[in-house]
Amino acid sequence: MPAEAVEQPVETSPSEPLETPTAERGRSTISFPYNDLDDAVTVAKAVHAVGGTSCEWEQLAAKLNQSPTSGAFRLRMLAAKTFNILTYDKGNVTLTGIGTRLCDPQQEKSGRAEAFLAVPLYSKLYEQFKSATLPPTSGLESVIAGMGVSQKQKDKARQVFQRSAKQAGFSEYGVDRLVMPSIKASNGATVAPVEPTEQPKKKTKEDDEDEDELHPFIKGLLKKLPVPDSEWPNDKRAKWLQAAVNIFDLMYTESEDDSRRTITIGFQKDSAK
Repeated sequence: MPAEAVEQPVETSPSEPLETPTAERGRSTISFPYNDLDDAVTVAKAVHAVGGTSCEWEQLAAKLNQSPTSGAFRLRMLAAKTFNILTYDKGNVTLTGIGTRLCDPQQEKSGRAEAFLAVPLYSKLYEQFKSATLPPTSGLESVIAGMGVSQKQKDKARQVFQRSAKQAGFSEYGVDRLVMPSIKASNGATVAPVEPTEQPKKKTKEDDEDEDELHPFIKGLLKKLPVPDSEWPNDKRAKWLQAAVNIFDLMYTESEDDSRRTITIGFQKDSAK
């Protein structure tokens, strides 16, 4: 992307290559990348190729055939950071858990879904439209602007969002929908352990530590459960259970006996009444 089209503050050191624009003079107030998910995955795999899980700033730039002080390289680093794929500090670049999974062919697809939802703008759009159709171009850009993207950047933000949604598997059922990809974990893939749920109680420090071990998808699923004793219509229960099925497909392998069977969630009215 041409450098003049990007909002860039003054930069001081490789450890802080570029910061997200702040709410000044019409600048964006929500984080989003200027480069798409495929490009961020390329950066993660370059880190992996150079040093496994970490490398030096200059080494990564050389691997990507770019100048370590160029604006283009700094934008790529910021995008990868916004996707929560890597972090950088004092000239060192380190892959996050998501970044490490992206470098494993058995976990790359699930890593892409996690990276997509790690972007604040994309997560907000997913939460708003996961049960509805995305608006057309002009309407989508209006929604994006309403979420905190500056008017002059809403077109760029929309384009990168749409490309990244497709690259993460969220557009499998059409570019006008955001559907959580159904990904079956491969043998050898590692996932965080799932702790059994209990009756609501006052949270302790130990509870917080246990919750931190849960996979992000499980956390999101549990947060969607309504308050006990409240009304929960059957159609919404079915949607929640279907979401659980998709997440379990992503996190767990199935037995050979189950390879030709699928789980279907639904409900039917009692015809006798």
